[in-house]
Formats: sequence, C-alpha cells, structure tokens
Amino acid sequence: MKLGEMKLLAEEFVRTGDCRDVNEVREFLKSRGYDLNNLYQELEMTSRLVDTHQDVSEAGGVVQLHSHGFYEMICCRSQSSVQYLIGSERYRLKQGDIILVAPGIPHRPIWTTETTTPYHREVIWISREFVEGLRTHLHGADFEDARGHALLHTKGSKWTSLVEYIHEGVAEAEKKEFGWQTMVCANTARILTLFIRAIKEDASAQAKAERPELLDKVMDYVERNLSEKITLEGTAKQFLVSSSTISQIFQKQMGVSFYRVVTQRRLIAAKNKINSGIPMEEVAEQVGFNDYSTFYRAFKQEYGISPRQYKNLDGTV
Repeated sequence: MKLGEMKLLAEEFVRTGDCRDVNEVREFLKSRGYDLNNLYQELEMTSRLVDTHQDVSEAGGVVQLHSHGFYEMICCRSQSSVQYLIGSERYRLKQGDIILVAPGIPHRPIWTTETTTPYHREVIWISREFVEGLRTHLHGADFEDARGHALLHTKGSKWTSLVEYIHEGVAEAEKKEFGWQTMVCANTARILTLFIRAIKEDASAQAKAERPELLDKVMDYVERNLSEKITLEGTAKQFLVSSSTISQIFQKQMGVSFYRVVTQRRLIAAKNKINSGIPMEEVAEQVGFNDYSTFYRAFKQEYGISPRQYKNLDGTV
C-alpha cells in the first residue's frame, strides 16, 4: 500500500462531487482494497529515497502497533499529552519532540486520559539506501541507539530549528514545485545531520523513557518471550495480578486486547526474520506460532498480503 496512491484516489473521488463526508471517502478506499483499520501496518514509500507528509489522528483513536522497512522520523506538533510506545519503552511526547525509529522496530502512539485534541505530527520516511549513503559522509555514525530509536526534546533547546526544517520539507512536498524532490532530500540530509549532532552533543535534550508501569513490564515480558507460549493467565501470574487487570490495562491504554498486541508483536518479529532470509516455516516457529497455516492466516489478516508476497516486495516496506 502506497500512501501517495491512496491520497490520489481519495482526491479524485472528492473531485467527482460524489463525496459528502469522510466516511464516504473511507468506504470508497475500502472498495479499492485499502483497509483503513490497518492503515499504518504496511505502508510503502512512494519515493525511492524520502517521503514527507503531515498526519492527524483523533484523540482516543487507535493506531495499531506497527513497524516499517524504512526509517521514520516523527515531529510532534500537538500541545496535548500523547505518549509513544517504542519497543517496550514508553515516552511522554511534548510539542516539538522528534522521534527517529529504525526499520523493524515496533511503535505506536498511546492516548492518555488528558488527551482531548487530535495528535498532529509531521513525518519523514527515509529509505535505508538514503541513510546508508549519508552515513558514509558521517564516518559511519549511527542515527539511533542500540534499542533502535532516539528521541529529542527541542523545545527550550538550541535545536528548535529542526522543527522548522521538518515543516519546510512537508511544505515542499505539498506544493510540488519544480525540483521539490531534490529540495526534500537535501533538507532531510540537513535534518538527519543536525539530529545526530544533537544526540551526540546534548545529553540534556535527549528524552528519557517514563518510569516502567505494569503495561511496560508486560510489553517487555512479551518481547522477551515471543517464541514461547504466551497466555493471559500465565502473564498475569508473572506479575502477581489478575487476568482481568492485564486485560483492562491493554484495552484502556492500547485500545485493543492483550492477545491482539501479542499477535502484532509476533508478526513484526516475523517480518524482520523474513527480511533476514530465514525460511518461512522456521520464522513461524521462532515467533511463537503453532504451525505455518496459523501464521499465514494471521499475517494475511494483519497486512493484507501473504508472508511470501511480503518476502518478494522490493524492500521499501
């Protein structure tokens, strides 16, 4: 699924005059094979090197746990409180915060009880090819830490210009004037270079994860036991709480069931293993599925394509 293609279809539908509200746009896209319930699960880049756009999610909405085959940089433009889960660590986002997530790392926003306004962010998708090319000019510097991500507080620091640079890139992509792709790529190289400079030079601007709560501990437990049998009852016993306590936490904070999150995390691990060349049947076993047919059905339901179709993609997802 390419976001650019989906936007063009939606714009064309709106221009026909047959569209009266956003629900009709959703139904139209669904009729063309775009499952908006899993919108963030398996998006392809439109460009070979860099894509950039702005995105808005309503307060209380659910963006599923997902990963990408490319780097994703997210700049929070919202003033309301939004938390962000990356792997098994959770951060409280502030306006002006910038997140960089490496390929294959699970992540998603979490709405808190204080969140009343939409979660507005500007996003840059960056291919591995682009990052590797830039890395050669930065003496092999890493753009993320060993956990596969980095988060920078820009507000009140000397790095506030990064927010404006990201905004400039989004504006270029929206206007699509002559040479806009070159401008976006050049701007992204500047952003990444300054971002890594900030991470290296300014420890005070680096965000720290929230103190682990039960949700975080359970996510870490799931992360470490993907290949094993994971049950709600067994997990509850690990933390000396009731099964209903675990269920309520996931439903309240994640908007989905405990088992849905476990399945999503297993499928993300499966994508990473497929990309590394592990045989398909071994992938299913290594991420905790009882047999290949169960794995196949779960993968197809979550991403809309089979594991083998995913394997044959061109590497942009």
